Amino acid sequence: MKGFCPLASGSTGNCIFVGTEKTKLLFDVGISYKVAKERLEEIQVSIDDIDAVVISHEHFDHIKGLEMIVKKRQIPIFCNSDTAKAICQLMEVRPKFKIFSTGESFYFGDVEIHPFSIQHDTLDPVAFTLQYNDIKFAICTDLGFVTKLVEMHLKDCDYLYIEANHDEDMVHACSRPMVYKQRVLSRQGHLSNRACAELLDQIYHTDLKHVFLAHLSSECNHPDLAIQTIRDFLAKKNKAVTLSIAYPDKISQPIYFVEESKRADISA
Repeated sequence: MKGFCPLASGSTGNCIFVGTEKTKLLFDVGISYKVAKERLEEIQVSIDDIDAVVISHEHFDHIKGLEMIVKKRQIPIFCNSDTAKAICQLMEVRPKFKIFSTGESFYFGDVEIHPFSIQHDTLDPVAFTLQYNDIKFAICTDLGFVTKLVEMHLKDCDYLYIEANHDEDMVHACSRPMVYKQRVLSRQGHLSNRACAELLDQIYHTDLKHVFLAHLSSECNHPDLAIQTIRDFLAKKNKAVTLSIAYPDKISQPIYFVEESKRADISA
């Protein structure tokens, strides 16, 4: 498959497939090896063909399946040095790390990857922009606050995979402990629906084709609420973009690259 497809998104696990002419990548692998294999097969990709894994940070919902992948296949694991150190403390096996520097672009195959800093409660969390030929897209979740750096890197993307974790009123009203509420709502927590809408307002351009709303809370959000909140906010600014949900328990809508027309086709 030439394109990308969220395989899982949320606190139960995060994993995104990105494929090009020469390269097949997983961004995070917070689901089991078995589940990753099954969901890749749904988009006609074999897990044995994955060339590398790129890790955003060391939280369990982003690395759950990493140890089994390392045991079964000696493929490169890309992350920064702080994340690599944290992973080594959490896993019995040692991955074949390829260390990148946060803020510096690197190539793997025919994809240019740029990791940039975000605000989250881990050692050195990053989000990513990816450039493949004329197509630019971004993977940006697990951040509690939108910095100017985030806005800068997300501008001019054709596609976005971006966090809309919670509705703030639902967080305040839920039965979870106060420490949970404080973490989620903090600058090292997660983006709310409204914060996501405000970010999209800032980086909106007419060539923005599709936005995945990712890492939705199962308790403090709802897909319909996330989409409606963001759609209504943008409508007040006379802006509109195609929105869809990145699901926790099934593959989401694949995006297929069509290079010659500098666009991608969407297939349900």
